[in-house]
Amino acid sequence: MDLELQGKTALVTGSGRGIGLAIAQALASEGCNIALNARTAETLGTAARTFAEPVSTHLADVSQPAKCQALIEEVIRRWNRLDILVCNVGSGASVPPGQETSGEWQRMLGLNLLATTNMVAVARNVLQQSQGVVLCISSICGQEILGAPLTYSAAKAALNQYVRGMARPLATDNVRINAIAPGNILTPGGVWDRKGQADPTALHALLEREVALQRLGQPEEIADLATFLVSKRASFITGSIYVADGGQVHA
Repeated sequence: MDLELQGKTALVTGSGRGIGLAIAQALASEGCNIALNARTAETLGTAARTFAEPVSTHLADVSQPAKCQALIEEVIRRWNRLDILVCNVGSGASVPPGQETSGEWQRMLGLNLLATTNMVAVARNVLQQSQGVVLCISSICGQEILGAPLTYSAAKAALNQYVRGMARPLATDNVRINAIAPGNILTPGGVWDRKGQADPTALHALLEREVALQRLGQPEEIADLATFLVSKRASFITGSIYVADGGQVHA
C-alpha cells in the first residue's frame, strides 16, 4: 500500500528514543524528511545516527511556548514546509495518588498536555498551508483509571478531549488531528524494561491477568499505526483516539 508520504516533512517531538524515535524511523522509511526534537544534545545525536538519510535535529523544551515557536521556525528554515506534526512529549513519572502538589500538577500538565497544545498553536498556520496532519501520543491511562499517577491520567484524559474538541476548528484549515493511546510498551531502559528485570514473574502475572494478548507492546507497533494515521489513506479520520494496548482496557 502506497501511503503517499514520499517527500513530506515530519516533526516528531520527544523523538530521541522510545515511541517517538520509532515513529520518526517509520516515517523516514516511507520517504519523509524528518525533524527530530529532544531536550538534550546527546539524546538527539544518538537518535540521529540511527537514520540512513540526513535528518535535522532541534533542541527545545516544548512545554515552553516560546521554545515551540522557535522550533517551528527552525524546521521551516531547514525543510521549507511542515506536513506532519507528531506530538510525543510526555512522562508518567509522578507522585502517588493523594500526594499531588500544585507544582506537580503544573509540571505534569506541562509535559502531557501543554507540550501538545503549545505545538499545535504555533504550527497551525504552516500546517494549514500544507493541509497537514497532527498526531498526538496519549495513553490508555487517559481512558481508564489503571493505577498510574493521577496527575498523568488526568493530563492524558485532557489531551484526549483536546484532540476531540480541536478536530472541528482544525478541519476549517484542512488539518486533521488524531491520537494514539498506547498501553504498556517495552522500550530499552523504560519502566516496563525495569519492571521485567526486577521481577519477571510479577510482570508475567500482570500481563496474564490484565492484557488479552498477554504481552507488552513494541514501539514499532505504535509507529505502524502512526504512519497510517498521518497518511492520505486516513484522510477521512479526525478527532479520534486509537487504543493500541493488546486488549487491556477492553479485556
